[in-house]
Amino acid sequence: MHRLAVLVLAILLTLPAQAATTDYALDPTASTVAFETDFGPDLITGSIPLEKADLSLDFDNVVNCTVAVALDVTGAKASFPFAAQALKGPKVLDARDHPRMTFESTSVKRAGAAADVTGNLTIRGVTKAVTLRAQIFRPQGSAKGDLDHLTVKLTGHVNRSDFGATGWSDMVGDEVRIIITARIDAQG
Repeated sequence: MHRLAVLVLAILLTLPAQAATTDYALDPTASTVAFETDFGPDLITGSIPLEKADLSLDFDNVVNCTVAVALDVTGAKASFPFAAQALKGPKVLDARDHPRMTFESTSVKRAGAAADVTGNLTIRGVTKAVTLRAQIFRPQGSAKGDLDHLTVKLTGHVNRSDFGATGWSDMVGDEVRIIITARIDAQG
């Protein structure tokens, strides 16, 4: 029996250490999912409310990080009143038939002081791989090692036509730029 315990201990010591991930909860009142797209010489800007977000972060080994987000398309807002109605309509996001937009990470890689988060984005029932650039910030005045309260900024872009959101393409640009600012708090 003693030899078995020594053998198990020896095997465990040769295995790589498991990275420590921390689960984070989103503070929806301090978080925004914003977008912008071209509208002739102007911009249409707007936001889509976060429905839920699950984040697990490992600062020592970013490949262990995971992100899953769901947005409430029915609550989408735009800078022009008619644009908000068109945005939720059947020619763009089709909120009635597809009330939820989701993103689920498939990989996270360091990119200098930031990270590239690649994952599956589903809009209008169409799923495509996209990559967002992530930067993490501690609140001003927090201790250097304090990772309990953070702000994550994610930026990237998609072509709306890739998801079948082709309405008003003669007036509205295809590229949609995404700016996500998420306030997150460590759990447990």
